[in-house]
Amino acid sequence: MQDDSRDCVELNTTNPKDLSHQTRDINQNGKQNERKGTHKDNNSAQNGGKQPSGSGINQLNIELGIAKTKKSPEPLQACTSLRTTNPTSNGIANSSLPEASEEDNTISCVRKCFQSSRTNHDCSEAEPEIIEVPERQSARIRRNAASGACRCYQAVRLGFLQCLEDTPFVVPGLVLIILFCVTIIVVIAARHLTGHVGPLAVVCVVLCLCVPLLVCLPCLPSLRRCEQMLALSIWFTLFITAIVFIFTDKVDTPWEQVAFFLFLSLSVYTILPLTVWWAMIFGIGASVCHIIIISVIVSVNHPRPRDVAVQLVANVVLFLCINCVGLFHLWLTENGRRKSTMSRETFSYNRSKRATQKRDQEHLLLSVLPRYIAMELKGEVVKGLSSTFTGAENKPNFHNLYVKQHKDVSILYADIVGFTSLASTCTPEELVVILNKLFGKFDDIAKKNECLRIKILGDCYYCVSGLPDPIPHHARNCVKMGLDMCTSINKLREATGVDISMRVGVHSGNVLCGVIGSLKWQYDVWSNDVTLANRMESGGVPGRVHITEETLGNLGGKYQVEEGNGASRDSALEGRKTYLVIDPNTQNSKDSKPKVNNLATNSRPKQRASVRMSQYLQSWKSINPFSELNRTEESIAVPISPTSDIGQSQEDTESANHQPYTYYQENRRSFVSENGSMQSLDPLDVSGTKTKKLNWLTLLFSDINMEKQYLQSEVNDMHQSAACLALIFTAIFTVQMLTSQKNTPLAISYGVTLPVQLLILLVISIGFLKKWNTKIPCCMKWISLPYGLITKSVLRLFLVFTCLLITLLMAILNIVFIPGDNCLSVSNSGTALDDLNLYSVPYYLYCCLMAMLGVVVFVRVCFSVKLFLLTLALVVYLALFLYVYAPRSDCYIMQLYNRSNTSGVLNEPKLMSGIWLCVFYIACLILARQDELACRVEFLLEKCFEKEREEMEMTENVNKLLLKNLLPCHVTNFFIGKNVPNQDLYSQSCESVCVMFASVPEFKEFYTEDSVNKDGLECLRFLNEIITDFDELLSKPKFNVIEKIKTIGTTYMAAAGLTNPTRGEERKDSDACKHNVRSMVDFAMALMGRLENINRHSFNNFKLRIGINHGPVIAGVIGAHKPQYDIWGNAVNVASRMDSTGILDKIQVTEETAHVAESIGFVVTKRGIVNVKGKGQLTTYFINTEPSLQHS
Repeated sequence: MQDDSRDCVELNTTNPKDLSHQTRDINQNGKQNERKGTHKDNNSAQNGGKQPSGSGINQLNIELGIAKTKKSPEPLQACTSLRTTNPTSNGIANSSLPEASEEDNTISCVRKCFQSSRTNHDCSEAEPEIIEVPERQSARIRRNAASGACRCYQAVRLGFLQCLEDTPFVVPGLVLIILFCVTIIVVIAARHLTGHVGPLAVVCVVLCLCVPLLVCLPCLPSLRRCEQMLALSIWFTLFITAIVFIFTDKVDTPWEQVAFFLFLSLSVYTILPLTVWWAMIFGIGASVCHIIIISVIVSVNHPRPRDVAVQLVANVVLFLCINCVGLFHLWLTENGRRKSTMSRETFSYNRSKRATQKRDQEHLLLSVLPRYIAMELKGEVVKGLSSTFTGAENKPNFHNLYVKQHKDVSILYADIVGFTSLASTCTPEELVVILNKLFGKFDDIAKKNECLRIKILGDCYYCVSGLPDPIPHHARNCVKMGLDMCTSINKLREATGVDISMRVGVHSGNVLCGVIGSLKWQYDVWSNDVTLANRMESGGVPGRVHITEETLGNLGGKYQVEEGNGASRDSALEGRKTYLVIDPNTQNSKDSKPKVNNLATNSRPKQRASVRMSQYLQSWKSINPFSELNRTEESIAVPISPTSDIGQSQEDTESANHQPYTYYQENRRSFVSENGSMQSLDPLDVSGTKTKKLNWLTLLFSDINMEKQYLQSEVNDMHQSAACLALIFTAIFTVQMLTSQKNTPLAISYGVTLPVQLLILLVISIGFLKKWNTKIPCCMKWISLPYGLITKSVLRLFLVFTCLLITLLMAILNIVFIPGDNCLSVSNSGTALDDLNLYSVPYYLYCCLMAMLGVVVFVRVCFSVKLFLLTLALVVYLALFLYVYAPRSDCYIMQLYNRSNTSGVLNEPKLMSGIWLCVFYIACLILARQDELACRVEFLLEKCFEKEREEMEMTENVNKLLLKNLLPCHVTNFFIGKNVPNQDLYSQSCESVCVMFASVPEFKEFYTEDSVNKDGLECLRFLNEIITDFDELLSKPKFNVIEKIKTIGTTYMAAAGLTNPTRGEERKDSDACKHNVRSMVDFAMALMGRLENINRHSFNNFKLRIGINHGPVIAGVIGAHKPQYDIWGNAVNVASRMDSTGILDKIQVTEETAHVAESIGFVVTKRGIVNVKGKGQLTTYFINTEPSLQHS
């Protein structure tokens, strides 16, 4: 016993309490056994972990499922899969709710272990457990069996559905062939016809080939890839079967196996994955083979050559008709597939191109604004466009304000001292390059020091640390950035000899940040602390960082400082203690004024300062604005592969050209969901919204509105279907005329129905004739009158239904004129029976088959209508051939087999009519369903494409509006949609540009930061109303030459004449100058009027102070990480001074601008000589605003 236990298991020491708890989880009914087992386990634990030689202990631990097998005998093999308990991890003891599979495995192991222990007669304590386990095991077996069966069913079902998607025609074709073979075998067996051993053997071979294929197709995807070879092999097998049927029959007739070859020819065009030419070769080849074989065999044995010739001509007509109908169906599906593929490729290309543009536009947006502001603005623009389209626009009383408050930030202002004199010596291109290099370098420094650049104002640069996310060491970041900026400028000065330096001011406090206005959004900050930081810069020292006491308190002793004495340089700092930061890397910090390197200056006396500056700045590796937007054309040309197989690659397109029915396969893909329903496509839909569904049985849209749209949609190819049906109708008429004995009743019946049929087909074809409406003579204009009626689905369905019903009726109507009702009375007279010409009976069957095929040619007719017509035709035809006109078939069989009833199965019209009617019925249903599915999927795709186009157009319009609010349109077009080299910068010299600065100086007193105004937020809301109203004026056509540049605090900056005039609008410089000045003065007066209107509604008395000047300017985009469009030049500086030195409610202009304004009809008043900073004494004028009403 002791050795046996060692050989079976090796037990691990485990906590007795955990073992007891685990025992209760396994079997709650065996509490007594648990207590006993725990007691025994405690005894083993007290023995130092050594296991005694007792079967009870072995049994206990095995029952708990903690046994670790070493070399277990056969009864314990089930225990080897159990999880080993680690005493350190105690995994089992901590698992209070074990999984069901683990519990079942444990119970199974326990039962087997008990059975093993019973052989040793040492498990009397576990007898109650042995009674419990089999019951639970049987329940588990039942659950596992049910679960396994369910999983097997789901796997087979999903595999079959996937097989239907991959091979939509092969599977129904195999099912149809199997049913046909089974039917032939059953008929032969039922009639006891031992003489048909050859056909029976061939049919059994075909059946043995098709059944394994049908079973293996869902399970073997590799077999489905060989679909073409598979379909061709099945077709050749059927072709050989038909040949065998011909040669094994006792009596040879011209109409023998015509239906079989009609089906073979039709399947070539509709089922086999062949191109048009190969399908024609196989289809016509099969028809020619039948005609040749029958002509050779029958002409030798048939006693009446005239009847043979007539029947062979009828066969030729039938084969020509079936090949034409099949070719029409193949051409129609190929044409639809080709159009679908082209539309998908075009849409995929356009979508990828628009996606690239969207990505560029979004990057452009995010490069100017922080993400949280950009997304909020974008959402508001989308909401505004949606409300405009739906007509539900509800304008609020106040415009939206995108401003938030941030506390504990540091603001840095930096100004390049001496840059104005340097800019005066630069060309426009040099100025833009120098500014971009300088501020691009500052952007890199800001990014490295966790600072966010706010704006560039001329040569002034200011940024904030602590936005948009809080940063604890914001003050250190700004001071470090200021020191790095000074170091960079010092190196630049020493290398080039250009006398420039950096003056930096830093202050810490709270800010309001965001955007105001509705045009030319720029991220900005407002607060009294921002104003103080600006004053710290103007009151600072060149080459030093000037900080306030608040900033010093946030440095934490990181830097050494000295007294700044800012009040001595700026009176606004009176009463404040300021400090100058000592650069740790500078040896002599007291030398505040940087020295110019005279050696560098004298070494290159012939070069201008701007040239030396440009050459040195080339060594700075800065990023050009919007460099990420530069892409080659190849990146756009690669289509994005959308979901649901909508996007087709070039390889897929080429392979699709060799598979005509791929049109169905591609459109049907991803329609069958896991629950078996027809899932609608969800193409190119990144948002995840699902379109409508198709009913898997009726193929109707689940959405009634979608179904109505489909039914009311215009059918462009109805004339083609009408022509094909006319061909079938003509073929039926020809065959009946050739094979009927009494043609007078036949001619009368067709004489009545043919005009009605042709009239209906003509009305159906009106849509085709409408295209040549302009070419139709006036006397024939009436022909297009029914066009409005044919677009109506109800009338169109009625006309098609009537036309098909007439065709189905005429296929069988004239069989009543075939003599044969008294064939039984003349059966004894051989001559009289031979004179009946009953060979026309099988040809009426073929006419019925062709008429049923005519239902399929109208691809846009609803499947339920086709199902009704085909079912009605099948029932009527079967009733007529099997019962009503069965005596004619019997008489014909008597005639063929010398008045004997021992006829062959394959040559009996009554019996074969039932088989072939059912075969063609099923085949027509398959084709009708596939056509309906293809049309509906194509319609659904068009709807999805239309929806996607609308969404993309909406996105494009949103991005255009956003970009319009960021940059001028001509600047945006420069960066987007063109292959711009990475090294190119946008810069433009503009002549005769009129610049305006309009400010609201009184707003400074209005702005207060208290709890009532939410720390200034409500004051900014009022400023936002003013700026937004100003922006709305720019939407008027009279101000289309004016571009808003930016807002600086309460100052509104705009310029006229920045865009290049288009053809037909080119003016001389003098005319352009006058036009720009007129537009700007009118705009300035409109601003004053709009502010007056705001004052009346808000009970305020704000006044504008406006300065205008004109002249040449330089426009460009600068900045690495936040590109910014701006203009520079003397005209800009003077216009700014005209504003700062102006008077409230006045428009101040320079003398040159006053002369231009006076020449175009404005009244000007001389103000006198004004001292302008940087320009000295200037004579200025006021434009009289009273007579301006005639211009507004």
